[in-house]
Amino acid sequence: MTAKTSACGWDQAAFRCGRCGAEHTATTEADYLKVVGAHGDAHAVWDRLNPIERDGIASVLRTILSAPDLAVELLALADRPPAGGEDR
Repeated sequence: MTAKTSACGWDQAAFRCGRCGAEHTATTEADYLKVVGAHGDAHAVWDRLNPIERDGIASVLRTILSAPDLAVELLALADRPPAGGEDR
């Protein structure tokens, strides 16, 4: 019996950011491009924020990401027109 060999291509690729040292591993080229793109976008957004905005967005993200149902409900509220002329 012979051992199966994997198809030629990706096994995994590691990404290490030269700016912040974050490390990510991807198993497909598409996943690698996605993680590198998302990380670059995160740096672009973070660089535009002042320290107060950074603290605020980090706090909001920690709350929302720890409760996916909350994120769904908040998006639903954001997309719903105000009832009775009230502001959101």
